[in-house]
Amino acid sequence: MRLVIQGKNLDITDAIHDYVQQKIGKAMMHFEHLTTKTDVKLSVPSQSRKQPRQNAEVTVFANGTVIRAEENHENLYASIDLVADKLSRQLQKYKGKKAQFSKSKRQVDESHDHPLVPEELTQERAPELPQTVVRNKFFAMPSMTAQDALENLQLVDHDFYVFRNESTEEINVIYERNHGGYGIIQPREENKADQSSVSH
Repeated sequence: MRLVIQGKNLDITDAIHDYVQQKIGKAMMHFEHLTTKTDVKLSVPSQSRKQPRQNAEVTVFANGTVIRAEENHENLYASIDLVADKLSRQLQKYKGKKAQFSKSKRQVDESHDHPLVPEELTQERAPELPQTVVRNKFFAMPSMTAQDALENLQLVDHDFYVFRNESTEEINVIYERNHGGYGIIQPREENKADQSSVSH
């Protein structure tokens, strides 16, 4: 297993390094054949507080799929324990999804006649953006089906996932709805009538 450990605002001592290898290695014991690389990021707040939270984040790269888990606690070793447990559950879910996907595909309705997102949410709005961009992220975005995107969403510990739709080659966003289920945000072609009215 290729394991990369990084620290922010703390030194990665031999004791911390060995503990991470022990805990993360145990969580991945039965999944090493599925993974190519594992990144572990440990961090503590830059400003001292009464009870600072120690953060542990693990990102596993598994044959084109990213599996992510993050936890924090007042004690760094407890954070590592918690994230190792969470990672183990995420890997079990990934293994189960692979097995389920080989048997049958769950369908996600992408029909333009039945949009997953209410029309009022796709109307033009003026978003409120921060004054400055604080961080840029770049990552490969291969084409995939909505089903593949849904499975990836369930593995990255986020509430949304950006992907390139295999059927349209457009950028879509699949997200977890507050009231259950999932939705997909898709770009909508401008109406020709709307375009002509704008030109005049």
